Amino acid sequence: MLKPEMSHTLDKSFPHLKHKESKAEDNISTVTEFILLGFSDLPDLQGFLSALFTIIYIIIVIGNCLIIIVTVLDPALRKPMYFFLAHFSSLEICYVSVTVPRILFNIWTQNRSISMMSCAAQMCSFFILGTNESFLLAVMSYDRYVAICKPLHYPLVMNSTRCIHLAAGSWLSGIPIQIGQTCEIFSLHFCNSNRIDHFFCDIPPILKLGCGDTSVHELSVYLVVMVVAAIPFILVLTSYGRIIATILRLPTAKGQGKAFSTCSSHLLVVVMFYGSGAITYLRPKSTHSPGTEKLLSLFYTIVTPMFNPMIYSLRNKEVIASLRRLILQH
Repeated sequence: MLKPEMSHTLDKSFPHLKHKESKAEDNISTVTEFILLGFSDLPDLQGFLSALFTIIYIIIVIGNCLIIIVTVLDPALRKPMYFFLAHFSSLEICYVSVTVPRILFNIWTQNRSISMMSCAAQMCSFFILGTNESFLLAVMSYDRYVAICKPLHYPLVMNSTRCIHLAAGSWLSGIPIQIGQTCEIFSLHFCNSNRIDHFFCDIPPILKLGCGDTSVHELSVYLVVMVVAAIPFILVLTSYGRIIATILRLPTAKGQGKAFSTCSSHLLVVVMFYGSGAITYLRPKSTHSPGTEKLLSLFYTIVTPMFNPMIYSLRNKEVIASLRRLILQH
């Protein structure tokens, strides 16, 4: 909730948008722009937030680019596991680039307006990429399942053609679902306000601006989340249930440790990705508040992507060895 003085400041800063909002109360079709309030309620921290988000964004881009480079250049990493890891890193770069540059632009310019079309494009892109990551994590879990539970069949099952098909399916999986959901949400009439109390065009704060009863749209959001998150997560759990059962049957502790080490990084990323998403979108509506939503959203939009390249590189001996070879060669 905005403080009175902050609301007065925003009204002075964006008089044209205030005019559009007031007109929208009489004629809802005139709402063509929104205001992303973001972190405007923290005026003294704008410089700190700008520096923090810039550093995090650079870390994410550089970290994932390094993973892509080593998996492409090092012949020792030309395996299905690292093929999918390179695609995951590419998705991560796209994923954070949908939100973080816009956050920085709003902080640097203090121009928080965003057209309805740009808002819809940001929302659609963000959830397409999030859906793609969800399915790719399930594919990566399946790859580890075949490698550990059916090692003799691994080269045949995870051949290059199948890997390409699985990767392409992951990249394309979210497009029809999220385009449909975005069109449904932006078919609403917006009359309550044109101020989005968030730092990007997320679904819950936009639904709050809709006129009339939005319960049907909220239900459709839950159904989409169940399809794009719950189904892949169940596949991940199934894969890791069989992986753990197979590892526990290995005769030596050394063999068990080696098998666990190849899966621990991916499993940690899975827990962070699905855990943060589930807490954000599946918790009861009564617990929703702008401050809580922003904090949780920061976790899955920025914090988790920042740790992912660190987890995959620092916990993977092959990636570290490849990085060393790459550095020594130059």
